[in-house]
Amino acid sequence: MKKNIIFIFSLIITLSVGVLLGFLIWGKDVSILELKELPKPELTGGIRGEQFGIDKNINEDTIDEYLNRSDSVYRDMRMLKDLGNYEAIGGDSYLSGFVSGFEVVPYPYIVNVSGLPSEVGDSYTGKTLFTQDKDGKYIANYEESLAILEYLFPKDKNIFLMCGGGGYAGMMKNMLITLGWDENKLYNVGGYWSYKGENNIQVKREVSDGKYEYDFWKVPYHDIDFKKLQEVR
Repeated sequence: MKKNIIFIFSLIITLSVGVLLGFLIWGKDVSILELKELPKPELTGGIRGEQFGIDKNINEDTIDEYLNRSDSVYRDMRMLKDLGNYEAIGGDSYLSGFVSGFEVVPYPYIVNVSGLPSEVGDSYTGKTLFTQDKDGKYIANYEESLAILEYLFPKDKNIFLMCGGGGYAGMMKNMLITLGWDENKLYNVGGYWSYKGENNIQVKREVSDGKYEYDFWKVPYHDIDFKKLQEVR
């Protein structure tokens, strides 16, 4: 009788472990299978594609279908407060909100900004990781510049880029392609100002009639401390 009890108890433990391992393996397989196949980057038509480089298939209208992927990273290229007058073109100079899952990496800290609409004026003109010269070449200003870029935009991941209207995202995509990133892994998904999906994280809030505050503490923000970097000499 004692041997039978021990055998039954051992069998129960073995079956329990097997079921648990099977569940873990099955769960892992399901998570892999559930990753929706990504269409290759393809420019949309009109000015959104020609001028901003916004993707036809993955953009403000469809990005919700492609969030939270383990094979991808999500980067919003805006500043918390841009010096450019984006209100002049119907936007917001402040980062008033963002799509859940995106992390903010200010493009004007990556490289000097050019080509903004005349109504916007100048953006940030301070220190940057790179300088783009008149021939379009990107020159590292710090010893760590490329390493930082590769950390923030890992080459082994799909990279979804967003900003306010699509401009900074398009500029960042062009820069990465020029520096050797795989263009088939880079998507400019457009502008937050046009986003109407279900994953909106609101940063701007009204505190009284016509007065607003910004809860920047909500923002997953990548700052760049230039004082701790070694300048290229």
